[in-house]
Formats: sequence, C-alpha cells, structure tokens
Amino acid sequence: MRQTRPLPGSLVQRYHGWKATTFSENAAWYRKLATDGQRPRAMVISCCDSRVHVTSIFGAEQGEFFIHRNIANLVPPYEPDGQMHGTSAAVEYAVTALKVSQIIVLGHSQCGGVQGCDAMCSGHAPELEAKDSFVGRWMDLLRPGWEEVRDIPDDAERRQALEKRAVLTSIDNLMTFPFVKSAVEAGDLVLHALWNDIVEGTLEYHDAQTDSFQPI
Repeated sequence: MRQTRPLPGSLVQRYHGWKATTFSENAAWYRKLATDGQRPRAMVISCCDSRVHVTSIFGAEQGEFFIHRNIANLVPPYEPDGQMHGTSAAVEYAVTALKVSQIIVLGHSQCGGVQGCDAMCSGHAPELEAKDSFVGRWMDLLRPGWEEVRDIPDDAERRQALEKRAVLTSIDNLMTFPFVKSAVEAGDLVLHALWNDIVEGTLEYHDAQTDSFQPI
C-alpha cells in the first residue's frame, strides 16, 4: 500500500485562497498558457534551497522561466551513458525542444550543499564519503572547485568562494553538451552565471573579462 496522506489543512487553505484570487483573476492567462504551450524566455538552474525564490527575484510570471532545481545548482558534464540523468535531461529539453535563448545558473549564499562539500573535502563529513550518500556523490562534481579555494583560511570566505565556483563549474559543464556548445557558438544561446546574497538581497554576475563576480 502506498504511504500517501492528505495535505495538511494549512496548505489546503492556501490553495483555496490562491484559486479564489490569483487564479480566478488571471484565468484567461492560465488558459492561454495551457492551450498555447510553454515558451519560456530562459532556463534557470538554481538550488533546491527553500530560501531561493527565482520568480520573486526577477518578478517573473508563470510561463516565463523553465526552472530546474537541484542541490547546489550543479550541472554535471555531458555523459551519454544510457543512465538516468535528471539535470541533463532538463538541459536537453530546454535547449533542443523549448529553444530557450538564455540559461541562467543561479548560486546563493549560505548554500547547505556547498557547505557539505567543504566539510566533506576537508575531512569533516565522513558520512558524505560513503558510496551510498547521494548528496556526497553529487557534491563530487564540486571537488575540483574546492581544490581551487581550499587554501582560503577564513571559513565563510572560503565557502562563499566555493559557492561561486559551483556556478562556474555548471557553466563549464554546460559547454560540454554538444547541443549547448553549438547553440552558444551560433549566437542562439547565452549563458549567465549569477550569485545571490540571500541576506542582503544582492545579485552578482560573472564578468568574463575580469573573471570575477560583479554586483548588478
């Protein structure tokens, strides 16, 4: 027997409130989205962290962004090995089916996944080294980035640097996908690397000219 249960009352109440207000007031727009299909402006790859609200940051409406979230907003390298690759599948669909013109990789401060990677790589989280740790094996993607920042003595500064390395790791790995690389080189696709300070509400972008993150 499947172990499912009804929603808690608080969420049911919120749903009814949304249905009676936001949905009802924009019913025609929702119908248009359903009948015309989605045509998002961009794909956003962000962290699962509940404090990062992509649509709020950009004031986006339904249908504007094709959003994929995972631990530490990481994109793995292109691996056509016949296995199950959720993030790679989302990238493939966004680029080849939806024909998005932009991909935004959005990292953020106080990222738990990045902190876990820092702890694991520095020998302080042996549980993440276990072969059956899904989080640990996923954070292996960021080990090379940790090697680049490992000598920063201040914990907070090192972790913030690693958060930004996570964004750039994803950007670099995106370019290993043939269909991404060809779209970028043809001028049909642009990649953006962003980092959000959730305490201050600030947003930084990676400037390729200086290879540094700059405030927006």
